[in-house]
Amino acid sequence: MAIVSRYTIALHILTWLAYWAEKDEFFPSDRIANSVGTSPVFLRRILGQLAKAGLVLVQHGGTGAGWKLARRPEDISLLDVYEAVVQTPLFEMHHSQPNPSCIIGHGIQPALQRVYEDSEEALKLRLAQESIGDLVASALEHGKL
Repeated sequence: MAIVSRYTIALHILTWLAYWAEKDEFFPSDRIANSVGTSPVFLRRILGQLAKAGLVLVQHGGTGAGWKLARRPEDISLLDVYEAVVQTPLFEMHHSQPNPSCIIGHGIQPALQRVYEDSEEALKLRLAQESIGDLVASALEHGKL
């Protein structure tokens, strides 16, 4: 699955948990998966990454097992989520080395590196400005049935 898709699913999970946060209870992955529209098994992999980053708490066992937010929605930035689930740079270079005898092949990676680094930095600055709390408010506004 694409990095961007995993990130979107992580944001969906956290937004859903934030919506229900007032109940202060743990929610099973199958209930969250119902909103996301994917399998609970796949969701648990992403939830594991979010737990490792300190964004969600897990409770194991029978009754009451599940997941909930570890922090207030306003205290979780979209950048926090990005850093929890995106393990590689947003842009990658060639998987094989370009031809160093070609003027373009020799210079393309250094030329792209600066653009890619600047672009990812701009993205991170923007993501740091929004929180899961902001996403809940926006989703509720757009999700009216």
